[in-house]
Amino acid sequence: MAMSSDRRVLTSLFHPPSRLISFRGIASKLFVGGLSFYTSDKGLAEAFSQYGQVVEAKVVMDRVSDKSKGFGFVTFASDDEAHTALTEMNGKSLNGRVIFVDYAKPTTNFRGGIPIARGPPEEKTDE
Repeated sequence: MAMSSDRRVLTSLFHPPSRLISFRGIASKLFVGGLSFYTSDKGLAEAFSQYGQVVEAKVVMDRVSDKSKGFGFVTFASDDEAHTALTEMNGKSLNGRVIFVDYAKPTTNFRGGIPIARGPPEEKTDE
């Protein structure tokens, strides 16, 4: 039995950083809104890296037009660094736009509960 618990410890050490973040929680992930359409992932990471170790910075892009949606997410290595970045960057200017920063909310899965519309309902006839 000791062998299987050792194996679990070893495999947990080799998860990619994004998997480790999901195990720790979402407190170190920040939502950044009001981004300029010219802000890139790299530019977002550079702006926030002065407050701690940025694990990931992602500007959300529209799938069709491949342009920024004007918001993104920054994930820090620790909760303290995320809190410092939130207080320092909220309301500051980045690439000519005032940004707002808040803790990211957990994602919800809407696919399981909302039915898909299939067109107008068929007319019922009482024959």
